[in-house]
Amino acid sequence: MAATLCQVMGFLLSLLGLGGMIAATGMDQWATEDLYDNVVTAIFSYSGLWNSCVRQSSGFTECRPYFTILGLPALLQAVRALMIVGIILGAIGVLIAIFALKCLKIGNMEDSIKATMTLTSGVMIILAGVCGIAGVSAFANLIVQSFRLTPRYTFGPALFVGWIGAAVLFIGGIMLCLACRGMTSETTQRYDGMAYKVPSHPTIYKSDTRPSYKAPSVDGRSNQRFDYV
Repeated sequence: MAATLCQVMGFLLSLLGLGGMIAATGMDQWATEDLYDNVVTAIFSYSGLWNSCVRQSSGFTECRPYFTILGLPALLQAVRALMIVGIILGAIGVLIAIFALKCLKIGNMEDSIKATMTLTSGVMIILAGVCGIAGVSAFANLIVQSFRLTPRYTFGPALFVGWIGAAVLFIGGIMLCLACRGMTSETTQRYDGMAYKVPSHPTIYKSDTRPSYKAPSVDGRSNQRFDYV
């Protein structure tokens, strides 16, 4: 019962964390303009992994996608790759975890097979969480390095969504790995044997002293011996 509950909780957390990573990857507010020194401004700019947006005081927002790949910073391309790889690994892990749920009966699938599938999905989801945390942290490092430039940018809401989603995904993968240990019942084989008891008194073997009779030889053959009973 505890293994099933741990597995279901790990699956739900993984699903929630995967949704957070997907939402963070699609959001544009990874880096937002810092308004600490200039509160009243007519233009507010922010950027993400795919678009760069400008919002005017009238409420009109214009976003321009990054049409080129070669002109982008290498760190930004690495963050894109990490987030995409994390989403793919998380999606595959969650899909495997669905079929590995102990409360879901699929044919005659044994518990040992479901335990192996649960462990596989847990490892993949942990790797997905690590990719997400690494990608968001790398983008945050990029913002910190360019903070003294003008205009200054600070952490956007997408960073926090990505951190929380990747952390929840990581925790869900750990719970799936822990649930794998309790899914297989430990069966011990019992071998029935015979007890051997050493005799307390020594056994004495006596030679056969019964009389015997040898028949006389008729045709030159060896004598035949008859034992009296």
